[in-house]
Amino acid sequence: MKKINWFISVLLTIGLMLTLSGCGGTSPSSEPDKFTYAMSGLYKPFNYKDSGQLVGFDVEIGAEIAKRMGMEANPVTNPWETIIQGLKAGKYDAIIGSMAINEDRQKQVDFSRPYYRSGAQIFVSVDNDMISKANDMKDKKIGVVKASTFRDVALEYTSDDKVIGYDSDVIALKDLTTGRIDAVITDQMVGFGAMKDGLAIKDVGEPLWVDEMAIPVQKGNTELLNKINAALDEMIKDGTYDSISNKWFGRSILGE
Repeated sequence: MKKINWFISVLLTIGLMLTLSGCGGTSPSSEPDKFTYAMSGLYKPFNYKDSGQLVGFDVEIGAEIAKRMGMEANPVTNPWETIIQGLKAGKYDAIIGSMAINEDRQKQVDFSRPYYRSGAQIFVSVDNDMISKANDMKDKKIGVVKASTFRDVALEYTSDDKVIGYDSDVIALKDLTTGRIDAVITDQMVGFGAMKDGLAIKDVGEPLWVDEMAIPVQKGNTELLNKINAALDEMIKDGTYDSISNKWFGRSILGE
């Protein structure tokens, strides 16, 4: 009887060990020394891939935050249209991907302090003289990033079938030169960066609005949010933020 009980005990112990090993995953909570932050990877110059590596303003801001929290930076990509769902599911700790604060998103996640500000801008091809202000986009084909706030404003000027969704702002801007679309609504900095790189487009009119970009974390994760805010405040105070911003834009884009 003692031998049987001993054998059962061994089996139960092995079973428990297998169960515990099976519970291991790659979620941020199982990697406490890593700060995993997500972005689309398609938003040059904020976040994009160069020779297979994620680079850009957002990537470097995240790396500096991780450093100040005593953690290893682990930037990852996720499709923009499901990026909040991925955060809520625990796939990563935060999103550092140029996400604008808005009421709907605030219901789902908690945002850090703004880490830059920029306006929504209309861009057209350099030879387009038909669009010089927002109202000129009426009934025109407008390119926007899928699941972005830019889509909502585009629908104020044209019909749903004429709002063309793209995975990347840069691809949308390039399509202006092909004539497939008449205008693109995107972040000022993205369009200005494309113009700096030689794309034959131009900005028209005043910014449609000014967005505050911030870093979302899971709802209720106050500890991480406080650490991110403290890191950002330190970076701004000691000049590190300006150094990163000047590298990518030639000026500070904090907007304060």
